[in-house]
Amino acid sequence: MHIGLPKEIKIHEYRVAITPDGVRELVKEGHSLHVEENAGIGSGFSNEEYLNAGAFLLSSAQKVFNKAELIVKVKEPLPSEYPLFRKHQLLFTYLHLAANKTLTQFLLDKEVTAYAYETLKIDKRLPLLEPMSEV
Repeated sequence: MHIGLPKEIKIHEYRVAITPDGVRELVKEGHSLHVEENAGIGSGFSNEEYLNAGAFLLSSAQKVFNKAELIVKVKEPLPSEYPLFRKHQLLFTYLHLAANKTLTQFLLDKEVTAYAYETLKIDKRLPLLEPMSEV
């Protein structure tokens, strides 16, 4: 699968959805990782670390979205990112859709298959929310 990692654009959001170690593991499994330049800088990961892990570095979010079947983010897409999505693309991120009718409607209209971190359960647990609860 072609997986895209765009740089987060939400103000004061410096996290990145996949670390270079995560890229390395996904590449070992046969996936292609397409990372926007400087996507990891705010989290302390250099472009070189992503390249050394096997990622392809792309110069813009548009190029990442064009290449990827699956987009992996930390935060929900912002309205300026909506035009970057293609019909039937996959999205994996925090969404919190109950509070965002506009985003919900956009995802429905574009037929994006979205997996919200906050809703994924394993044995009645929400493992992707647990680290945030511990902080």
